[in-house]
Amino acid sequence: MGKTIRFGVSLDSDLLQKFDELCEERCYQTRSEAIRDLIRNTLVQKEWEDTDNELAGTLSLVYDHHQSDLAQRLTEIQHDSHDVILSSLHVHLDHYNCLEVIVLRGPGNDIRDLAQRLISTKGVKHGKLGLTTTGQDLK
Repeated sequence: MGKTIRFGVSLDSDLLQKFDELCEERCYQTRSEAIRDLIRNTLVQKEWEDTDNELAGTLSLVYDHHQSDLAQRLTEIQHDSHDVILSSLHVHLDHYNCLEVIVLRGPGNDIRDLAQRLISTKGVKHGKLGLTTTGQDLK
């Protein structure tokens, strides 16, 4: 970790008040902690734009496991991309619906392509990709 540097920020009083309310809402001990998080989040989002960067993330899928061959098709797609799948969790939500959470790590393009193939598979009711960073470039 680098040396800590202090710097000043000028803000409109109304904006500062809203920021302080946000800090309190989210239980930040100091404005500095909140600003660090905002900066890190922006850097992570920038990381996502570079499709060659190694990213990590989770893909959540909800589907009806009674739909003909759907579970098999989802498994086949996952096997085709085994190099970016670290783990998966299958949960029975009720008699019909399942939640599958897949933990991913690899090149951004590969992760996005896999997510789109799974989400767009006929019978998937909902899918959501949540990207994050491997943390290697964050301090």
